[in-house]
Amino acid sequence: MNTATHLPDHPATAADGRDLRRMQFGWYINDWANAAFSATVLTVFLGPYLTSIAKNAADASGDVHPLGLSVRAGSFFPYTVSFSVLVSVVAMLLAGTVADRTGRHKELMCGFAYVGATATMGMFFLGGDRYLLGGGLLVIANIAYAVSVALSYAYLPGLATPDERDAVSSKGWAYGYAGGGLLLIANLALFEGHDALGLSSGTAVRICLASAGLWWALFTVVPLLRLPSRAGVAPGRTQVAPDRPAAGSLRELARTLHGMRRYPLTLLYLGAFLCYNDGIQTVVSQASLYGSEELGMDQTTLVAAVLVVQIVAIGGALLLGRIAGRYGAKRTVLGSLVGWVITLALGYFMPAHRPAWFFALACMIGLVLGGSQALSRSLFSHLIPAGREAEYFSVYKISDRGTSWMGPLVFGLAYQITGSYRSAIISLLVFFVIGFAVLAKVPVRRAIEAVGNPVPERL
Repeated sequence: MNTATHLPDHPATAADGRDLRRMQFGWYINDWANAAFSATVLTVFLGPYLTSIAKNAADASGDVHPLGLSVRAGSFFPYTVSFSVLVSVVAMLLAGTVADRTGRHKELMCGFAYVGATATMGMFFLGGDRYLLGGGLLVIANIAYAVSVALSYAYLPGLATPDERDAVSSKGWAYGYAGGGLLLIANLALFEGHDALGLSSGTAVRICLASAGLWWALFTVVPLLRLPSRAGVAPGRTQVAPDRPAAGSLRELARTLHGMRRYPLTLLYLGAFLCYNDGIQTVVSQASLYGSEELGMDQTTLVAAVLVVQIVAIGGALLLGRIAGRYGAKRTVLGSLVGWVITLALGYFMPAHRPAWFFALACMIGLVLGGSQALSRSLFSHLIPAGREAEYFSVYKISDRGTSWMGPLVFGLAYQITGSYRSAIISLLVFFVIGFAVLAKVPVRRAIEAVGNPVPERL
């Protein structure tokens, strides 16, 4: 017979101010730690380096043959990323269900973080024609990163009262951009000065990749020490202690996905986020291509622009968090989507071979990037039934990762039809317009009441 165990009080109401601040700081540092993987590995260094390794291993036709398949060497990196994203969708759902069922959110979150960090440090051994090693490490690290981040989101409802959640989420996002940006600056300095240090460019890249894993591992100690084992849930709730967590979790996952239909307003919000976030991710991923091919920017300018986005996004996240405190998260997110539309319009009319204008565009992206994502996260945290945080945030992260093929597809089709990257970039307006329209229709107060959560003063 299963036994019922009483869950601890919600940390934001049960913990004293000092304990709560300690937990919040641990959560912020978790973002500081894992952002190094996103900024240094995925955004800047691994793609070009792994592609060069794949080309070293290619046959006379320029193909490599992972698992007996013929793949163009230049496509190996994006195909590997796509494969890891598909697998991470399943991994996030299962890990979220296990976490909510067992109450071991921290152990799972930090465990996946250390798996990802170890795989990232292993990238130091890439070189020659070992593209399969690089692909395998990328798959492991990217899946672990996705699961760890999804589980970290589950802590947000327990780390702040409803009225403080926007500010806490925004501050966490700012910490992430600060940590990722700081290590990226150090790594870019190392790479640019590798000759003076007596290093080859390949060795410098391998050091940069490994440093992201080391950074991730070292700073994960802070959330490991400061966060409670279980992500916060509402006071007075009970949980069934399972005899077989893994088998039970599969059943729980099926029930969760089926049960989400009882909250159509939460699903409507997810639909809005799916749409406009796909536009955001496509702008971020295609901005360098647009800058190089349409605006004629060199590699140094493109890398510097990435740094500008990272730095400005810190202030943007904090600024929009303050605005949300006055006008509410929904209105602020809607305003940020208007900002994205303006940014795309300015990008469309931007003159070529003018780096100053390109940096201005990077500043505008950074200003709306962090805030729109941080507030979307905090707004969704109100729409989750208590005790299901990790499961629902796993679905949320799937909307972040698993659907990111739509924007690039529209971008690619627009370029194929028109032959112009300007037309391709402006085609992304449809994601922000539809996302704005759907989000505007979401009755957030009613959606929060429907899942039984307290309604914040400002929405």
